[in-house]
Amino acid sequence: MRKTVPDFEAMKQAGEKISMLTAYDYPSAQIVEEAGVDMILVGDSLGMVVLGYDSTVPVTMEEMIHHTKAVRRGAAQTFVVADMPFMSYATVELAIHNAGRLIKEGGADAVKVEGGIDIAPLVQTLTRAGIPVVGHIGLTPQTASQLGGFKVQGKDIESANQLLKDGQALEEAGAFSLVLEAIPRQVAEKITKGLRIPTIGIGAGVDCDGQVLVYHDLLGLFKRFKPKFVKQYAELRSVSIHSIQEYNKEVKSGYFPSEQHTFGLSDELIQKLYGDK
Repeated sequence: MRKTVPDFEAMKQAGEKISMLTAYDYPSAQIVEEAGVDMILVGDSLGMVVLGYDSTVPVTMEEMIHHTKAVRRGAAQTFVVADMPFMSYATVELAIHNAGRLIKEGGADAVKVEGGIDIAPLVQTLTRAGIPVVGHIGLTPQTASQLGGFKVQGKDIESANQLLKDGQALEEAGAFSLVLEAIPRQVAEKITKGLRIPTIGIGAGVDCDGQVLVYHDLLGLFKRFKPKFVKQYAELRSVSIHSIQEYNKEVKSGYFPSEQHTFGLSDELIQKLYGDK
């Protein structure tokens, strides 16, 4: 049965870790659901791992809705969070409109937005409108250029304290969960212990209430780069290449399709159709 917002809060209170994984289409969503993962994130990371963009910035609302709908069809019993893409929540009116679309059209259970204290009023407006919100602080990929690139955040006293304030502000604004990305373990632990809502870490250490990874990173399907925080549980890219190479060889040699992969007609019917020719 699909979990709800109170279920995740109860998991934190009980000390039960939360598992989260991205999915971007129907078959991957089916696989993640069958594996028993608690929560699926339809991340704007799909821009890089599925659509081939250089960053998450070019991802559009239409693309997010398209992929979220596919994920919902594949994982009807799993809680689905959809990313709000870059500039889709630049104003309150735009945010409510776009978040509503992800819920109504995409079938998401919640949306995720990047930012700290500055977007707390926006988070409060969304939650008051009945839209569950997941916050995201630390390394925020949509604005990575402002942070000096894809670097660990919170490595000095000032920035670490700011992350603590960001987390508190987002909780007070109504966010029900918080993604902590690329943050030193000790800072993530401090944030986690200071909040009632669960934290989901990605490169933030084991003390977070849960963890999230990108589907293609976990399975070894994405080769452009591999962040330090990624644990690769399989090497499916090489397996896929080998399998397709074998297919290519068999097609060119005439070995495939064999008789077992071929449909046929009885000799009697062939005689009626074509005679002796």
